[in-house]
Amino acid sequence: MKNFFLIFSLFLMTVSCNNLNNESRPNFIVIFVDDLGYGDLGSYGHPTIKTPTLDKLAYEGQKWTQFYSASSVCTPSRAALLTGRLPIRNGMIGSKTRVFFPDSQYGIPDSEITIAEKLKENGYKNAIIGKWHLGHKKEYLPLQHGFDYYFGIPYSNDMDPINGVTCCPGPRYWQQYEKKRPDSSNYNVPLIENNNIIERPADQTTITKRYSDKAVEFIRDNKKNNFFLYLAHNLPHTPLYASDEFTGKSKRGLYGDVVEEIDHGIGRIIDELERNNLDRNTIVIFTSDNGPWLPFESQSGSAGLLREGKGSTWEGGHRVPGIFWGGGIKSSVIDDLGSTMDIFPTILEMSNSGQVDDRIIDGLSIKNTLLNLEPSNREKVIFYREREVYALRYRQFKAHFITKGVYNYPYPDIKTYMEKPLLYNLDIDPSEKYNIADENPEILKKIYEVLESHQNNLNATEDLLQYRDNDGNIDGINDSFD
Repeated sequence: MKNFFLIFSLFLMTVSCNNLNNESRPNFIVIFVDDLGYGDLGSYGHPTIKTPTLDKLAYEGQKWTQFYSASSVCTPSRAALLTGRLPIRNGMIGSKTRVFFPDSQYGIPDSEITIAEKLKENGYKNAIIGKWHLGHKKEYLPLQHGFDYYFGIPYSNDMDPINGVTCCPGPRYWQQYEKKRPDSSNYNVPLIENNNIIERPADQTTITKRYSDKAVEFIRDNKKNNFFLYLAHNLPHTPLYASDEFTGKSKRGLYGDVVEEIDHGIGRIIDELERNNLDRNTIVIFTSDNGPWLPFESQSGSAGLLREGKGSTWEGGHRVPGIFWGGGIKSSVIDDLGSTMDIFPTILEMSNSGQVDDRIIDGLSIKNTLLNLEPSNREKVIFYREREVYALRYRQFKAHFITKGVYNYPYPDIKTYMEKPLLYNLDIDPSEKYNIADENPEILKKIYEVLESHQNNLNATEDLLQYRDNDGNIDGINDSFD
C-alpha cells in the first residue's frame, strides 16, 4: 500500500509539473495576411473598412506604428518571418524571379531553421493554415519544416491561370469583376492538406471561412498542449473573393468585404481562446507580408500616408500594421522600429526554446518591449529589392541608393542608381516627400558605415528562385504531392 501511495504521489507531481510547464510557456498565433496595406484597418486610419476585432486587439494590446516586413513581395517576406533572417542569406530572394511559381524547382532550404522546428523540439504542436509560398514540392512543404499539420494553398491565389486569364490588370482581368460574385475557377490553384491535394481548383470564395474554421478546430484540439498556429491568409491578395455572408457588406467594396471577413474570422479565434481560458496564455500577432498591390486600383488596398506599395522599397512597400495581443502584453502604441524578423527570436525567448547561434539572425527579440514597454533595440532596417540594397533606415533617417516604382504603375518603374542618396527623416516626413540629403552629410556618412558593416558580414547564398522547370508539368507531380 505504501508503494502504491508513493507511486501515485510521484504521478501527481509529474502531472502538476507538466501542467505548470505548459502554463508557463505561452501559445503563439501569428496571423500573416497577404498584400494588406498600412492604411487598411480602422485602427490604422481607414474610414470605411470595419475591423472591430483587430481594432480591439490594437487597443488592448500593442499597436506598432513603425513595423516593417523584411521584403515587399511574398516569398522572401515569408522566409524572413519564419527564419528571422534576411532572405538574401538563404537564397529566398531573386534577381529576376521575385517569388516562387508553380514551375519553380526549389523551395526553402532544409538547412534553414524555422520557428516551427525550434518549437517542435520544445514540445509544441504546430500548424500552418493558409498560404505557404516557400516551395510546392513535397520536400519543401510545411510538414518537412517543423509543422504537424498543413491546410492551405502552396502559393499565390492568382497562379496557374485557366484559359489564359492572368493575374495582371487588363480587360480579361477586370471582366471577371463585372459580375457581383467573381468565379474562382479561373485559377487552378490546389488546396493541400498535409502533403496531399484535396481540391483543385480550390474554391476561393469560401477559403477565408475555411481557414478560420480550421484555425478554431486546431485550437480546440490542442487546448491542453502548447501550440503554434501560423494563419497565413491568401487574401486580400488579388484576385479578391468573399463568401456570400460578406459579399456586398462593406462600403469599401469587394476589397473591404474581404478584409472584414478576415477580421470576423479572427474574432472567432479570439472567442475560442477565451472559451477555453487560453487568452491569457496565448500571444496573438497580426501583420502583413508587404504593402498593397497598387496597379489593381480599387481592387487593392491603401498604404495610407505612405509612399508607393508592394514591390517597392518606399515606405508603402514595407511598412505594415503590427498588432500584438494577449499573454501579458502591456497596452500601448509603440513607435519604435520593429520587423517581422523580430518575431522569430521573440517567440523563441518567450517559449524558452533557446536561440539559434550557429548563423546570423537578423531579428531582435522584442520581448521586453511587449511585456515591460522597454525601448526596442532595433536601430536599422535594410530594404532589399531583387538582390541589392535599395534603401537603408538608421534610426529616424532613411536613405535611398536605388529607386524603382511599382510594377509600371502609374509610371514606368525605371531602375535609377542615385548619384547621391535621397534622405528622409521619417519621424517628420513618413510620406518621403522632402529630401534632406544636402543638409545632412554626417547622417549619410553614418548610414554608409552601417551599410558597409552589413555587406562585410553578408554571406549571401545562391538565388534559388531563378530555377524553373521547362517540361510543361508545372507542379512536378500529377495528382498528389506524395
